[in-house]
Amino acid sequence: MESRRELPGLLIDAAPDAIIVSGSDGVITIANRRAHDMFGYPPGRLAGVHVDDLVPEDARPRHPAQRADYLGSEHPPLRRLPLRGLRRDGSIFPVEVSLSGVTTGTGETYVTAVLRDDTTQRQAAVNRALLASVVQSSHDAIVTIDLRNRVLSWNPGAELLYGFKADEMIGASIDEIIPPDRRADEEQIRELVRMGGRVDRYRSVRLTASGTPVAVAMLISPLLDENGVLVGTTSAARDISERERTEARVQAILDAAPDALLGVAESGHVVLVNAKAERLFGHLRHDLIHMGVDRLLPDGLPPVSAVLNTGGDPTPPDAERAQDGEQRWAKRRAIRSDGAELPVDIAVSALHTDTGVITVAAVRDITDRLAAEAERRRLRQEADRQKLEARMQQAQRLESLGQLAGGIAHDFNNLLAVILNYAAFIIEDAAGSPPAADAEQIARAARRGSDLTHQLLAFARREVIRPRPLDLNAVVTEVHQMLERSLGEHIDLTVRTTAGLPAVMADPGQLEQVLVNLAVNARDAMPTGGRLTIDTAEVRVDDEYPGVRAELSPGRYLRLRISDTGTGMPKEVIDKAFEPFFTTKPSGQGTGLGLATVYGIITQAGGTVQIYSEPGIGTTFTILLPVTDVQAQEVATEEADSRLVGHGATVLVVEDEEALREVTSRILRRGGYTVLAANGGEEALRLAAENHVDVLLTDVIMPGMLGKDLADTVTTRYPRTKVLFMSGYAQPVLTNHGTLAVDVHLLEKPFTSAELLRALHDELQAKP
Repeated sequence: MESRRELPGLLIDAAPDAIIVSGSDGVITIANRRAHDMFGYPPGRLAGVHVDDLVPEDARPRHPAQRADYLGSEHPPLRRLPLRGLRRDGSIFPVEVSLSGVTTGTGETYVTAVLRDDTTQRQAAVNRALLASVVQSSHDAIVTIDLRNRVLSWNPGAELLYGFKADEMIGASIDEIIPPDRRADEEQIRELVRMGGRVDRYRSVRLTASGTPVAVAMLISPLLDENGVLVGTTSAARDISERERTEARVQAILDAAPDALLGVAESGHVVLVNAKAERLFGHLRHDLIHMGVDRLLPDGLPPVSAVLNTGGDPTPPDAERAQDGEQRWAKRRAIRSDGAELPVDIAVSALHTDTGVITVAAVRDITDRLAAEAERRRLRQEADRQKLEARMQQAQRLESLGQLAGGIAHDFNNLLAVILNYAAFIIEDAAGSPPAADAEQIARAARRGSDLTHQLLAFARREVIRPRPLDLNAVVTEVHQMLERSLGEHIDLTVRTTAGLPAVMADPGQLEQVLVNLAVNARDAMPTGGRLTIDTAEVRVDDEYPGVRAELSPGRYLRLRISDTGTGMPKEVIDKAFEPFFTTKPSGQGTGLGLATVYGIITQAGGTVQIYSEPGIGTTFTILLPVTDVQAQEVATEEADSRLVGHGATVLVVEDEEALREVTSRILRRGGYTVLAANGGEEALRLAAENHVDVLLTDVIMPGMLGKDLADTVTTRYPRTKVLFMSGYAQPVLTNHGTLAVDVHLLEKPFTSAELLRALHDELQAKP
C-alpha cells in the first residue's frame, strides 16, 4: 500500500516537462526533478519558494494580479502561454506554461503549472525565418523542384534573373527555362544528385521569359523533408554573363600586353597565358595551358612563399626584390617550341584567387635590348677612347711645350741673372744719377722676364717645389685678406671653408699663386662687377666620380672651388685654356700663362683642375688635391739679417757661363768672401784639392760633369765642405718628381746679390 502512495510522486518526477503545484498564496508545494533542473535549484529546494521568485523582476508587479484573476475565475485550463522564467543564477529564459486549477473539498485551491523550455523551438523558428529571409533576399536565383521536375519555390532572385513571376512558375516544369538541347544533360545532373552524387558548381545556360539565353553558374543540391526523405532538388543559379564579358575584356587586355604573361599554379602548371606568350614560346594557347612551366623557363620560378616574402624560401641571389610580393629576375632563359633559347627578363608577383595563389610571370624578350646595350657599350667605349686620345694628345702637346720651356730656362735664367746683377751694380754705384734710373728699368725688365720663366716652368711642372703638410683653409683665409684689398669694391668676394679638413702636401707659395691667378682672371671676366666665391670641402673620388680625369687615382681629396659670375667661356676656349701663351685678352693685357701656371702647379701636386663654364653665366674652376695623413705644420718666418758678410770664408764658384760666373764672383767678393772660380767639374776638383773650401757653390746643369756629381765627389773627399746648388732648371737632376730633397739646398736663378748672400750665410750657419 505504501509503495502505491509513492507512485504519483515517482510519476511526476519522471515527467519530461517541469511540473510545479502551488497554493492560492503562490507558495510551491510540489515541484518535480525537471522543474528543479530548469530553474537551477537543488533537489527538494523549490518547495516553499513563492512562484513570483521564478519570474523576472520586471514582470513581478503584474504577476499577483494575473494570479488573482485566474483564481477568481472558473480556473479554465490555459495552454502554451509564452512567458519568461528566472533561474536561480539570475539568467532569464523563454518558457511555455500550461495552467490548470483545482479546488479541494475543503475549499483550498491549487494550481498545477506544466512548463516547457521554449529556447530550442524558438531558435529553430528563428533559423527557419532567417533561412527564408536569406533565400528571399539572395541575388542568386534559388529554385526548388520536386521529383517530377515541378517548381516548388521561386525566390525574387529567380524572378529577377529569368523574368518569370513566382505564381507563373510554381507548379510549372523546370524545363520552361532550360534550352531544349541542354534538357537531357540537366536531367542527368539532377538524377546524379538524387542518387547522392556530388556536383560542383558548373556553367550552364538558361532561358529568360523573353527567350534570351543567359549564362549561369549552377549549384544543385538534394531537397530533403523533415524526416530526411528526398523530395526533390534545390538549384542556385548566378548570372555570369557580365563576368564572362569582363573576362573576355581582361583577356583582350592581357593579349594586348607587350610582355608574355604566364599564370602558374602552385603545382607548377600554366593556367593563364596571353597572345604574346603564344608568339614568344611558339606554342598554341591550348598547348600552353596545363604545361609545366619548367618546359618554358628552365631556370624555374621561385616558390610562392618566396614571392610572398613569407619566409622559408630566400630570394634567389640573382633576383631583385622590387617591393613586397614582387621579384625581378634579369637575363634568364626561355625555351621556344623549336628548342631555341631566348634571353628574357622576368617580373614575378603573386595573385590570390579562390583556388589558391597563382604566380604571375611577365616575361620580356630582351634580345634586341641586349644588342642595343652592346652597341651602346661599343659607342661609349669608342667615345671614351676618342676622349682619352684627345687627352693624351693634349698632354703630349703640353709636355712638348714643357720640354721647350725647360730647355730654354737654363740659358735664359743665366742671362737674366747677369743682366739683373750688373744692373744692380750700376744702381748701387751710380745712385741718384740718370744711369741708375736706366739701370732700374733694366732690372725691372729682367725681373719680369724671371717671372715669366718661373711661370713657364710651373706650367711645365719643372719648377722646383718645396711642399709641406698644409692647411688649405689657412692658405685660403690668408689670400682672402689680400684679395679683399686688391679686387675692388665692384667684386663681391665670398669665402666658405669646411672646418676640420685634413692636410694636403703642397707648396704654400704656389697655392697662393693659383688662387691669385684665378681671382685675377675672374675679376677681368667681371668688368662691371659680379660675385666671386671660393669654397673648400673634402670629397671621396671613385670610378663613378663625375668629371674625374683618367690619371686621377681613387681616394680622399680636398676640393678647392673658385666660381665667378663673369662672361664665361665657350667650349673652344675651354679646350685651349691651359695652353701657354693662349689668351683671349687684348694684346698687351695678358701673357697667356696664368691658367697654364695653375695647371702645372696643381698637376705637379698630384691633383687635377677642371673647368665648367657657360657663356654669359660664369665659370667654375674645381681643383682636387690628394689628402695626406701628415698633420699640417706652421712655418716660422725669419727676421731679415743685414749682417751677411762672409768674413773671409772661401767659396768655390763653379759655373760654365762665364758672364754669370764673373758677376757671381764679384758679388761674393764685395760681400767679404774669398772666391775661387771654375768653369766646370774638372777644374773645380783641382781647385778643391789645392785649397781649403768652405762652401761649394755649383751650377746644376753643366757640360762634362753635372753639379750633383761634382758635389758628391767633393763631399766624399772633403766631408766638412758645404754645398749650395744654383740653377734655373734643376729638374730632373736634383728633384724627385719635382720635389726637392730636405738635405739639398738650392738657389734658383736668376738671383739678386741679396738672395745670394742670404743663401750662403744660411748655408754656413747650418749645422753639419
